Amino acid sequence: MKLGELKSAGHLPTLIAAFLYFDFSFMVWTMLGPLATEIAESLAKQGFTLDPNQKATLLAIPILGGAILRIVLGFFVDNIGAKKTAIIAQSIVIVSLFYTFFRGENITYQELLAVAFGLGFAGASFAVALPQAGQWYPPRLQGLVLGLAGAGNIGVVIDYIFAPKIAEIWGWPSVFLVGGVLSTIILLTYILMAKDAPPEIYTPRKKKPSDYLKLLKDKDTWWFSLFYAVSFGGFVGFANYMKVYLMDVYKPEMAEIGLKILSESNVKVVAGYFGALCIFAGAILRPVGGAIADKMGGVKSLYIFYGVVATMAVLNATIVNNLYIAIIVLFTIMAFLGMANGAVFQLVPQRFGKDMGIMTGIVGCAGGLGGTALVKTLGWSKAAFNSYNTGFFIFAAIVILAIIGISLVKTRWRTTWGLQAGGRI
Repeated sequence: MKLGELKSAGHLPTLIAAFLYFDFSFMVWTMLGPLATEIAESLAKQGFTLDPNQKATLLAIPILGGAILRIVLGFFVDNIGAKKTAIIAQSIVIVSLFYTFFRGENITYQELLAVAFGLGFAGASFAVALPQAGQWYPPRLQGLVLGLAGAGNIGVVIDYIFAPKIAEIWGWPSVFLVGGVLSTIILLTYILMAKDAPPEIYTPRKKKPSDYLKLLKDKDTWWFSLFYAVSFGGFVGFANYMKVYLMDVYKPEMAEIGLKILSESNVKVVAGYFGALCIFAGAILRPVGGAIADKMGGVKSLYIFYGVVATMAVLNATIVNNLYIAIIVLFTIMAFLGMANGAVFQLVPQRFGKDMGIMTGIVGCAGGLGGTALVKTLGWSKAAFNSYNTGFFIFAAIVILAIIGISLVKTRWRTTWGLQAGGRI
């Protein structure tokens, strides 16, 4: 696939703008994850000690907010256009970031929960960036295009690399200042570069609340929601919880490695680096998953991607007790979840091409709910059993459920809408 084909078949500046918007929005959305330890220590100085469930709740609220708001923004995309929707949502995110910085270490847990929901508008950017990019391109390129736009997931990698170090030097509130400034710059760039597709290329149908109910009556909406709840929910759930998990399970090993190999004495920074490595795999490979799905079909590729994820989750819960092996396993889980994300959205626009705004919102909401459930499950597992193994077993079981679901729908899909879809099913 040549870059020139993306330019000639659509609008490359909009694709780039959509990637940047989603990339930095994703960075902001998952900002609390790599700062969870620092924020917990700050709250402890105020006399408020977070238990595992409270910490999981704080990390889950942005995901939950993003899930709900994806439906809202998806509705607005189809009614007022993607660009106007993005400007409104990003403005709310910027206000939330600067508010947190100015409150600083005096901010309360309750205020953080409110800020966390405000950051959900950043996570909801998924329901804006993907349909805006996809509207410009034909069915045969949807897997690649939506994979590239969705590769904005790499924003969380930026978090894990830089946020702990910035927090170590200037304090964790300064990370929100940096986020606010960068988000403002990206918003201005987006305003200059992005364009909504003209009517001769894509004509959205104005949506009413009843349109949601109509689509929710379509069983394929629920199947896609399940598949994305597993793939994206797994990705964003692990991405948000990665540092907490590594700090709880492998803190001594990371401290030793940090001193011997990385010349880094702050174990929280070391955990950020390891987390970034694992998350990078899922973020960068999303367009690869979309491209693979374009060639072999979304169904067949999901069999492979989900199968590997389920296997690795079980291994992590049973035999893995070494940091190096754990990183390899987590890296593999995130890589194949990322590719599964691309594969799911190779299929969605082929089935619901004229309802991409609203469907991206619904399916994206399911992904966010899946991530919320995973974070809360991991927190519950730690609080109840002082171990994360049960949480990994539950996740593996749900992935297997999704594989069974693919087996149930593949023949019907290929013999009905798949015949006229324009791409491989």
